[in-house]
Amino acid sequence: MISGRALHFVFKVADRTLTSKFYREILGMKVLRHEEFKEGCDAACNGPYDNRWSKTMVGYGPEDTHFVVELTYNYGVTSYDKGNDLLGLTIRSKEAIERAKAQGWPLKEEGGHHVLEAPGGYRFLLINEPQPLDKDPVEKVALASSNLQQSIDYWNGILGLKIYSQNDNKVLLGFSDDQTKLELEDIGTTVEHAKAYGRIAFSCPFKEQPQIDEKIKATNHKILTPLISLDTPGKATVRVIILADPDGHEICFVDDEGFRQLSVFDPEGEKLLDRYIAKDKSRE
Repeated sequence: MISGRALHFVFKVADRTLTSKFYREILGMKVLRHEEFKEGCDAACNGPYDNRWSKTMVGYGPEDTHFVVELTYNYGVTSYDKGNDLLGLTIRSKEAIERAKAQGWPLKEEGGHHVLEAPGGYRFLLINEPQPLDKDPVEKVALASSNLQQSIDYWNGILGLKIYSQNDNKVLLGFSDDQTKLELEDIGTTVEHAKAYGRIAFSCPFKEQPQIDEKIKATNHKILTPLISLDTPGKATVRVIILADPDGHEICFVDDEGFRQLSVFDPEGEKLLDRYIAKDKSRE
Protein backbone atom coordinates (compact mmCIF):
# COMPACT_ATOMS: atom_id res chain seq x y z
CA MET A 1 0.00 0.00 0.00
CA ILE A 2 1.13 3.53 -0.79
CA SER A 3 1.33 5.94 2.17
CA GLY A 4 0.06 8.90 0.18
CA ARG A 5 -0.61 12.49 1.24
CA ALA A 6 -2.73 14.85 -0.88
CA LEU A 7 -0.71 18.01 -1.60
CA HIS A 8 -2.03 20.37 -4.26
CA PHE A 9 -3.61 20.92 -7.64
CA VAL A 10 -1.76 22.78 -10.39
CA PHE A 11 -3.49 25.51 -12.41
CA LYS A 12 -1.95 27.20 -15.43
CA VAL A 13 -2.69 30.92 -15.18
CA ALA A 14 -2.33 33.55 -17.89
CA ASP A 15 -3.07 36.71 -15.88
CA ARG A 16 -1.00 36.66 -12.71
CA THR A 17 -2.34 40.01 -11.47
CA LEU A 18 -6.05 39.15 -11.61
CA THR A 19 -5.40 35.56 -10.49
CA SER A 20 -3.49 36.79 -7.45
CA LYS A 21 -6.37 39.10 -6.55
CA PHE A 22 -8.89 36.25 -6.78
CA TYR A 23 -7.03 33.80 -4.55
CA ARG A 24 -5.98 36.38 -1.98
CA GLU A 25 -8.92 38.80 -1.84
CA ILE A 26 -11.87 36.56 -2.77
CA LEU A 27 -10.99 33.05 -1.59
CA GLY A 28 -8.86 34.47 1.24
CA MET A 29 -5.85 32.22 0.68
CA LYS A 30 -2.31 33.23 1.65
CA VAL A 31 0.85 33.15 -0.46
CA LEU A 32 2.94 30.33 1.02
CA ARG A 33 5.95 30.57 -1.32
CA HIS A 34 6.89 31.91 -4.75
CA GLU A 35 9.58 30.52 -7.06
CA GLU A 36 10.95 31.71 -10.41
CA PHE A 37 12.56 29.48 -13.05
CA LYS A 38 14.61 30.48 -16.09
CA GLU A 39 13.70 27.50 -18.27
CA GLY A 40 11.11 24.75 -18.56
CA CYS A 41 10.78 21.94 -16.03
CA ASP A 42 12.25 18.48 -16.80
CA ALA A 43 9.00 16.95 -15.54
CA ALA A 44 6.82 19.40 -17.53
CA CYS A 45 5.63 21.05 -14.30
CA ASN A 46 4.83 24.18 -16.33
CA GLY A 47 3.39 22.23 -19.25
CA PRO A 48 5.05 21.71 -22.65
CA TYR A 49 6.84 25.05 -22.53
CA ASP A 50 10.58 25.59 -22.52
CA ASN A 51 10.59 29.13 -21.26
CA ARG A 52 10.80 31.28 -18.17
CA TRP A 53 8.04 30.48 -15.69
CA SER A 54 7.03 30.80 -12.06
CA LYS A 55 4.98 28.94 -9.51
CA THR A 56 3.15 30.36 -6.55
CA MET A 57 1.73 28.18 -3.79
CA VAL A 58 -1.41 29.57 -2.13
CA GLY A 59 -3.61 28.05 0.54
CA TYR A 60 -5.33 28.36 3.91
CA GLY A 61 -2.41 27.03 5.91
CA PRO A 62 1.00 25.31 5.75
CA GLU A 63 1.59 22.73 3.04
CA ASP A 64 2.38 20.13 5.72
CA THR A 65 -1.27 20.16 6.82
CA HIS A 66 -3.30 21.74 4.01
CA PHE A 67 -4.22 20.98 0.42
CA VAL A 68 -3.14 24.03 -1.54
CA VAL A 69 -3.11 25.44 -5.07
CA GLU A 70 -0.07 25.76 -7.31
CA LEU A 71 -0.38 28.67 -9.73
CA THR A 72 1.88 28.09 -12.72
CA TYR A 73 2.64 31.10 -14.90
CA ASN A 74 4.45 30.90 -18.22
CA TYR A 75 5.89 34.23 -19.26
CA GLY A 76 4.47 35.37 -22.59
CA VAL A 77 1.55 32.89 -22.70
CA THR A 78 -1.62 34.99 -22.69
CA SER A 79 -4.34 32.30 -22.65
CA TYR A 80 -5.01 28.57 -22.30
CA ASP A 81 -7.87 26.67 -23.93
CA LYS A 82 -9.91 24.94 -21.22
CA GLY A 83 -11.16 21.36 -21.48
CA ASN A 84 -13.80 19.43 -19.52
CA ASP A 85 -11.31 17.60 -17.29
CA LEU A 86 -11.53 19.62 -14.07
CA LEU A 87 -15.00 19.87 -12.53
CA GLY A 88 -14.02 22.03 -9.57
CA LEU A 89 -12.61 22.37 -6.06
CA THR A 90 -15.03 22.37 -3.12
CA ILE A 91 -14.27 24.73 -0.23
CA ARG A 92 -16.21 25.24 3.00
CA SER A 93 -16.16 29.03 3.40
CA LYS A 94 -19.08 31.35 4.06
CA GLU A 95 -16.47 34.09 4.34
CA ALA A 96 -15.35 33.66 0.72
CA ILE A 97 -18.96 33.93 -0.44
CA GLU A 98 -19.35 37.16 1.50
CA ARG A 99 -16.11 38.59 0.05
CA ALA A 100 -17.23 37.70 -3.49
CA LYS A 101 -20.56 39.47 -2.97
CA ALA A 102 -18.90 42.52 -1.39
CA GLN A 103 -16.43 42.87 -4.27
CA GLY A 104 -18.88 42.13 -7.06
CA TRP A 105 -17.16 38.94 -8.19
CA PRO A 106 -19.62 36.86 -10.31
CA LEU A 107 -21.31 34.25 -8.15
CA LYS A 108 -24.06 31.76 -8.98
CA GLU A 109 -25.90 29.01 -7.14
CA GLU A 110 -25.74 25.45 -8.43
CA GLY A 111 -26.62 22.16 -6.77
CA GLY A 112 -26.64 23.63 -3.28
CA HIS A 113 -23.28 25.36 -3.71
CA HIS A 114 -22.21 28.89 -4.51
CA VAL A 115 -20.00 28.70 -7.60
CA LEU A 116 -17.11 31.05 -8.34
CA GLU A 117 -14.90 31.04 -11.39
CA ALA A 118 -11.25 31.97 -11.07
CA PRO A 119 -9.53 33.74 -13.97
CA GLY A 120 -9.18 31.14 -16.71
CA GLY A 121 -12.58 29.63 -15.92
CA TYR A 122 -11.54 27.25 -13.12
CA ARG A 123 -14.53 26.47 -10.89
CA PHE A 124 -14.73 26.66 -7.11
CA LEU A 125 -17.79 25.28 -5.33
CA LEU A 126 -18.31 27.01 -2.00
CA ILE A 127 -20.26 25.56 0.92
CA ASN A 128 -22.12 28.33 2.77
CA GLU A 129 -20.84 27.45 6.24
CA PRO A 130 -18.19 29.11 8.43
CA GLN A 131 -14.65 28.32 7.37
CA PRO A 132 -13.29 25.71 9.81
CA LEU A 133 -10.33 26.68 11.96
CA ASP A 134 -9.40 23.17 13.08
CA LYS A 135 -9.11 21.56 9.64
CA ASP A 136 -8.48 22.36 6.00
CA PRO A 137 -11.42 24.19 4.33
CA VAL A 138 -10.56 22.53 0.98
CA GLU A 139 -12.74 19.41 0.99
CA LYS A 140 -12.33 17.83 -2.44
CA VAL A 141 -11.09 18.09 -6.01
CA ALA A 142 -13.49 16.81 -8.68
CA LEU A 143 -12.17 15.41 -11.95
CA ALA A 144 -14.06 14.05 -14.95
CA SER A 145 -14.11 10.37 -15.86
CA SER A 146 -15.21 8.75 -19.13
CA ASN A 147 -15.62 5.33 -17.47
CA LEU A 148 -16.14 5.30 -13.72
CA GLN A 149 -15.27 1.65 -13.14
CA GLN A 150 -12.07 2.05 -15.10
CA SER A 151 -11.18 5.06 -12.95
CA ILE A 152 -11.94 3.16 -9.75
CA ASP A 153 -9.80 0.24 -10.87
CA TYR A 154 -6.88 2.62 -11.35
CA TRP A 155 -7.17 4.97 -8.37
CA ASN A 156 -8.36 2.41 -5.84
CA GLY A 157 -7.09 -0.84 -7.29
CA ILE A 158 -3.61 0.29 -8.35
CA LEU A 159 -2.79 3.50 -6.46
CA GLY A 160 -4.57 2.37 -3.31
CA LEU A 161 -6.84 5.31 -2.52
CA LYS A 162 -9.68 4.27 -0.21
CA ILE A 163 -13.28 4.54 -1.42
CA TYR A 164 -15.29 6.80 0.91
CA SER A 165 -18.56 6.87 -1.03
CA GLN A 166 -19.85 5.75 -4.40
CA ASN A 167 -22.96 5.89 -6.57
CA ASP A 168 -23.75 5.25 -10.22
CA ASN A 169 -21.76 8.19 -11.57
CA LYS A 170 -19.46 9.41 -8.78
CA VAL A 171 -16.85 8.05 -6.42
CA LEU A 172 -15.07 9.80 -3.55
CA LEU A 173 -11.54 8.60 -2.74
CA GLY A 174 -8.65 9.53 -0.49
CA PHE A 175 -5.58 8.23 1.27
CA SER A 176 -6.88 9.03 4.77
CA ASP A 177 -9.86 10.51 6.61
CA ASP A 178 -8.23 13.84 7.42
CA GLN A 179 -7.07 14.67 3.89
CA THR A 180 -8.69 16.51 0.99
CA LYS A 181 -10.51 13.95 -1.15
CA LEU A 182 -10.57 13.22 -4.88
CA GLU A 183 -13.98 12.90 -6.51
CA LEU A 184 -14.30 11.30 -9.94
CA GLU A 185 -17.51 11.87 -11.88
CA ASP A 186 -18.52 9.98 -15.01
CA ILE A 187 -19.41 12.65 -17.58
CA GLY A 188 -20.55 10.18 -20.24
CA THR A 189 -18.12 11.36 -22.88
CA THR A 190 -14.42 11.64 -23.65
CA VAL A 191 -12.35 13.70 -21.21
CA GLU A 192 -10.67 16.59 -23.03
CA HIS A 193 -7.70 18.30 -21.38
CA ALA A 194 -6.96 21.04 -23.95
CA LYS A 195 -4.07 23.35 -23.02
CA ALA A 196 -5.26 24.39 -19.55
CA TYR A 197 -4.89 20.88 -18.13
CA GLY A 198 -3.70 20.68 -14.56
CA ARG A 199 -2.02 18.10 -12.37
CA ILE A 200 -2.88 16.67 -8.96
CA ALA A 201 0.03 16.04 -6.61
CA PHE A 202 0.55 13.61 -3.76
CA SER A 203 3.58 12.75 -1.66
CA CYS A 204 4.75 9.37 -0.46
CA PRO A 205 7.89 8.14 1.30
CA PHE A 206 11.02 8.13 -0.86
CA LYS A 207 11.31 4.34 -0.56
CA GLU A 208 7.76 3.83 -1.90
CA GLN A 209 8.24 5.70 -5.18
CA PRO A 210 9.89 2.71 -6.91
CA GLN A 211 6.90 0.61 -5.85
CA ILE A 212 4.61 2.99 -7.74
CA ASP A 213 6.88 2.71 -10.77
CA GLU A 214 6.70 -1.10 -10.60
CA LYS A 215 2.91 -1.17 -10.16
CA ILE A 216 2.26 1.12 -13.11
CA LYS A 217 4.61 -0.82 -15.39
CA ALA A 218 3.14 -4.16 -14.29
CA THR A 219 -0.38 -3.00 -15.18
CA ASN A 220 0.66 -1.38 -18.47
CA HIS A 221 -0.44 2.11 -17.51
CA LYS A 222 1.24 5.32 -18.53
CA ILE A 223 4.29 6.94 -16.91
CA LEU A 224 4.77 10.44 -18.31
CA THR A 225 8.04 11.13 -16.48
CA PRO A 226 10.03 8.28 -14.90
CA LEU A 227 11.63 8.87 -11.50
CA ILE A 228 13.64 12.08 -11.75
CA SER A 229 15.19 14.59 -9.33
CA LEU A 230 14.11 18.22 -9.67
CA ASP A 231 15.99 21.23 -8.33
CA THR A 232 14.53 24.50 -7.08
CA PRO A 233 17.06 27.36 -6.86
CA GLY A 234 18.16 27.80 -3.25
CA LYS A 235 15.81 25.10 -1.95
CA ALA A 236 15.59 21.34 -1.50
CA THR A 237 15.81 18.85 -4.35
CA VAL A 238 12.87 16.46 -4.69
CA ARG A 239 12.31 13.24 -6.61
CA VAL A 240 9.10 12.84 -8.61
CA ILE A 241 7.34 10.36 -10.84
CA ILE A 242 4.57 11.65 -13.13
CA LEU A 243 1.71 9.35 -14.15
CA ALA A 244 -1.41 9.59 -16.28
CA ASP A 245 -4.64 7.82 -15.33
CA PRO A 246 -6.85 6.13 -17.98
CA ASP A 247 -8.41 9.52 -18.86
CA GLY A 248 -5.05 11.28 -19.08
CA HIS A 249 -5.25 13.15 -15.77
CA GLU A 250 -1.69 13.94 -14.71
CA ILE A 251 -0.61 12.70 -11.28
CA CYS A 252 2.61 13.61 -9.49
CA PHE A 253 4.05 11.56 -6.64
CA VAL A 254 6.87 13.45 -4.93
CA ASP A 255 9.04 12.09 -2.12
CA ASP A 256 7.58 13.25 1.18
CA GLU A 257 10.92 13.79 2.90
CA GLY A 258 12.25 16.16 0.26
CA PHE A 259 8.93 17.89 -0.27
CA ARG A 260 8.53 18.79 3.40
CA GLN A 261 11.85 20.64 3.14
CA LEU A 262 10.94 22.30 -0.16
CA SER A 263 7.48 23.39 0.97
CA VAL A 264 8.48 25.29 4.12
CA PHE A 265 6.53 28.55 4.36
CA ASP A 266 8.46 31.53 3.01
CA PRO A 267 7.53 34.79 4.80
CA GLU A 268 8.94 36.70 1.81
CA GLY A 269 6.79 34.79 -0.69
CA GLU A 270 4.06 37.40 -1.03
CA LYS A 271 6.57 40.21 -1.52
CA LEU A 272 8.41 38.14 -4.14
CA LEU A 273 5.19 37.50 -6.06
CA ASP A 274 4.21 41.17 -6.05
CA ARG A 275 7.70 42.21 -7.08
CA TYR A 276 7.75 39.89 -10.09
CA ILE A 277 4.22 40.88 -11.09
CA ALA A 278 5.31 44.53 -11.09
CA LYS A 279 8.42 43.74 -13.17
CA ASP A 280 6.65 41.55 -15.72
CA LYS A 281 6.34 43.19 -19.15
CA SER A 282 5.70 39.97 -21.10
CA ARG A 283 1.95 40.67 -21.52
CA GLU A 284 2.48 44.14 -23.01
